[in-house]
Amino acid sequence: MSVVPRMVMSVAPRGVLVASLAASVSSLAVLAAVPAAAAAPALPPPVRPEDRAGDHLTVVVEHAGAGRDGTFDVSCHPGAGDHPDVAGACRALDSNTRWGRDTFAPVAPGSDCTMLYGGPATAHVTGTWAGHPVDARYDRSNGCEIGRWDRLVPLLPSLGAPAGSPSGSPSDESPGSSS
Repeated sequence: MSVVPRMVMSVAPRGVLVASLAASVSSLAVLAAVPAAAAAPALPPPVRPEDRAGDHLTVVVEHAGAGRDGTFDVSCHPGAGDHPDVAGACRALDSNTRWGRDTFAPVAPGSDCTMLYGGPATAHVTGTWAGHPVDARYDRSNGCEIGRWDRLVPLLPSLGAPAGSPSGSPSDESPGSSS
């Protein structure tokens, strides 16, 4: 940041002009005493453990299939709960959490989304994450919603590629292979 002193030019008594210049010089002296790091753009403070103490979510999954449907609790920092993969769920949440962005934000209105149908699975996530309340709904009704869901796997169950997509075959085996 560069500060240039301003001189006030006016038809005023000489004492006023000198006082204005002196005020500008004194403000420069104060700024010169500020460390360079303080002049850098403000960065968000790091997330402290006490800020994360309330990271608790309830996930309700329906129509995802046997072994995937249910209501699961997960807490992070430290990890706990009855979710099938607490550590994985917390990793997925942490890796998708960015300062100033809603981890659970819906797909933006007007987004161009592929017309893929990922199945009837739905999820509802409620609770608190990074100090903010969460009330988010998920489905797999198009490519954008499928991507939004998949970003939070394994918090949400992995359902694989939708039928009809290039990798959406019922089996990962190639024809003629045996196990």
